[in-house]
Amino acid sequence: MMGKCFSCGEFNTVHEEVVAKPKAAMMNLNDIEGVVTPVTSVDAIELKRLKVPGVEFNRVLGGGIVPGSVILLGGEPGIGKSTLLLQTALRMNKTVLYVSGEESLNQIKMRSDRIGITNSKCLLLNETCVENIIKKLKEVKPSFVIIDSIQTMYSKYLDSTPGTVSQIRETTSLLIQYAKQNEVPIILVGHITKEGQLAGPKLLEHMVDTVLQFEGETQNSYRILRTLKNRFGSSLELGIYEMTSEGMREVDNPSEILINKRNENLSGIGVVASLEGNRSLLIETQALVSVAVYGNPQRNTNGYDIKRLNMLLAVLEKRCGYKLSQQDVFVNIAGGLKISDPATDLGIAAAIVSSFENLALPNKTVFAGEIGLSGEIRSVNRIDQRLKEAEKLGFSEFILSDQLDIQSKDYKIKIHRVGNVNQFFSLILG
Repeated sequence: MMGKCFSCGEFNTVHEEVVAKPKAAMMNLNDIEGVVTPVTSVDAIELKRLKVPGVEFNRVLGGGIVPGSVILLGGEPGIGKSTLLLQTALRMNKTVLYVSGEESLNQIKMRSDRIGITNSKCLLLNETCVENIIKKLKEVKPSFVIIDSIQTMYSKYLDSTPGTVSQIRETTSLLIQYAKQNEVPIILVGHITKEGQLAGPKLLEHMVDTVLQFEGETQNSYRILRTLKNRFGSSLELGIYEMTSEGMREVDNPSEILINKRNENLSGIGVVASLEGNRSLLIETQALVSVAVYGNPQRNTNGYDIKRLNMLLAVLEKRCGYKLSQQDVFVNIAGGLKISDPATDLGIAAAIVSSFENLALPNKTVFAGEIGLSGEIRSVNRIDQRLKEAEKLGFSEFILSDQLDIQSKDYKIKIHRVGNVNQFFSLILG
């Protein structure tokens, strides 16, 4: 009780009443309604994709952008994410709204002038409140939306600062809801952490339909657009660009730029036929082997898995007798690429032994094969595509596993088959 009532002025008239929270009613399984449909009775609807300018972007997305889809694009700072998306927006023949939370409109205009493209259908908005953005989307009704970046967006109904887990989750959810209801595709630019992972909750990657990674080295002009997740296509595709003063230029034939034109044969260099996504690339692998003079031998790689390298070194020492345990070994994939195709084992091993023996590998020769722990050369998939790429670039010899059943007469290039690493090194080094 309390003393005097503030309404009537009487004493001892106020009583406490406890309002009990109603208990949630248990679900009655008999009230659940649903329709069980055989998969054969469901009509398949063909997705109508929105084609964006350029071959590489469409390839990575599986043939174009699906209306209503939400795409997350991540990458290192300064790698060219904003340039790529602004260039795409300026080249589209549809109304595009470019929402920037990091740069002013003058900065975006300066980048547009540097690219050298003008388009009145490309609309700019400098805003970070997601409610205000959705309000503008309903007014403008664009065909395509770019949000740069999702970490700068916030909802005014949450007290947390932009970039926190709750803000990223809420703002992304609102944008996804708008995209699905209006069938408007949205691209979200995402920051990444120092470990190379997309910043924010892991839930963010599950919420969106497609996750793209824009990667490369700032010292190198080439950039790779890689698919990490795609609900509407393959997640193995990649596109290759070259950063120029006028924006991103698509690289039509990556193999030509990934192989250095050399006037003389040097040791420690081999060419491998690798598959990145659904495209075949000829990549130059470089290795340097030297005596370890500082105690523990070093094992350093650039663009290649260090654990895979240690396995290859163990196989070469155990099966072939090359004493590499006290040698420094450095492996580099030319062009700044990061490869994971096991078919590159043969080329990496050839480059290592070539540098160790200081003997150049045969000129105009391509390698493709996986090396097992017992030293056997295992077959790789889609060898026909690799052979045709080597033929197109003028290579004369191709070394692969003897487990593959292919007809040499079907190809102009000379094919050598090897069964294990000892046969392989006898063939290339004599």
